[in-house]
Amino acid sequence: MKNLQAASAVLMVRPISFSFNEQTAVTNTFQNRPEESAGELHLKANREFDAMIAKLRGHGVHVTVFEDTDTKRKPDAVFPNNWFSAWPDGKVYLYPMATESRRIERSYDALQDISEDFVVKQITDLSGVEEYDLALESTGVMIFDHINKVVYGCISPRCDAGLFTAHANELGYKPVLFHSYGTDGTAVYHTNVMMGLQTTTAVICAESITDETERNMVLNTLKETGHEVVEITQAQMSNFCGNVLELQNGD
Repeated sequence: MKNLQAASAVLMVRPISFSFNEQTAVTNTFQNRPEESAGELHLKANREFDAMIAKLRGHGVHVTVFEDTDTKRKPDAVFPNNWFSAWPDGKVYLYPMATESRRIERSYDALQDISEDFVVKQITDLSGVEEYDLALESTGVMIFDHINKVVYGCISPRCDAGLFTAHANELGYKPVLFHSYGTDGTAVYHTNVMMGLQTTTAVICAESITDETERNMVLNTLKETGHEVVEITQAQMSNFCGNVLELQNGD
């Protein structure tokens, strides 16, 4: 039986206009302004992109590549996991994004590319609440434990607590909500920056959860579901050591 916690396929969006995003930098303090020119950055990003595709395919992981267009500038389009999620039963959910520059990333062309390799039975669009300035940026803010039906999320401008809880209940998952902060006291914008959940391990910056009760709740839930907790520091989180995803190949 396939491991439900480890994906065997990924979607990657080519970095056509990848760059520093002024809009998202308001809530994402992990961003740094690049020293390279736009042309140098484009070349570097695409080299890394092609190298990652080759590495994943070399290990037998299925990669669907979406060749994005440059008709609209989308600096964060390389992160499609923030605007949609795909499920084994063929359901696809589209999510509300916090900024206008990211809302234009939602692409039915990308979903069409996915449907050529996988079955898409139903698309549910949850993005209508954007008009009320509410956001729930998919697996950026929701860390799913598919085996134990638990979903973790740190509250931020990108993760509305009410939307999180309602969606968790709709999917049949137990919601575990908490607050996480960087060293400057700013809320961590995406849960997948401070924790990553694998089949048997959980990488987490527990010290970023400053409320002791919330921290114990998260750590105890991870341990109760049989995960070996691997704690990382704030410095390691800032270098994206918590932003990990477990994959599997055909074997």
